Amino acid sequence: MKVAQFTFNAFQENTYVLYDNSGECVIVDPGCNNDEERQTLVKFIEDNGLKPAKLINTHCHIDHVLGNKFIAEKYGLTLEAHEGEVQVLNTCETVSKMYGIAYDGSPAIGSFIKEGIDYTFGDSTLRTIFTPGHSPASLSFYCEASKVLIAGDALFQGSIGRTDLPGGDYDTLIKNIKEKLLVLPEDVVVYSGHGPSTTIGNEKLTNPFLT
Repeated sequence: MKVAQFTFNAFQENTYVLYDNSGECVIVDPGCNNDEERQTLVKFIEDNGLKPAKLINTHCHIDHVLGNKFIAEKYGLTLEAHEGEVQVLNTCETVSKMYGIAYDGSPAIGSFIKEGIDYTFGDSTLRTIFTPGHSPASLSFYCEASKVLIAGDALFQGSIGRTDLPGGDYDTLIKNIKEKLLVLPEDVVVYSGHGPSTTIGNEKLTNPFLT
């Protein structure tokens, strides 16, 4: 499985396209919210001959959902996320006005993702890991074969997701990171919702929140 990263919107959010030799791809947390960003994403998909098969949100904070409507309509996809993120998604219009961000709305979550289920596309398999704490029902996605973790805003290089937003809880986040993410092999590459990628081993050794 390959990972393409795009950094979009005023929050510098990382949008990911996961794809493999089958030509199918999954779009994770589309944060594109202007024509230039949307076309950057579409061009990559078209240039690589990819067929979008799924649209998923690790969680539904405003910066991760700005492109949901565009992607869902462009490729005829159903939004998939954890059921516990419904209320978060429902507040995004209010939050967008608070920040003065253009927001076209988002489709409702049409398919709920549960923890521990193998989530497949093309020739790839992602294991869903429930990692709340930054938001009420954040999910991470682990591809064992490729040693890749899509962590959303749970874990960052040298940091963790903020826990002062509604539904956040510091102790819950730390517990989930230590018990569910740091137990993965140390050479697993972590792709976060913001900032550069890192590895599980690096965060075990150097992350001040976890050492």
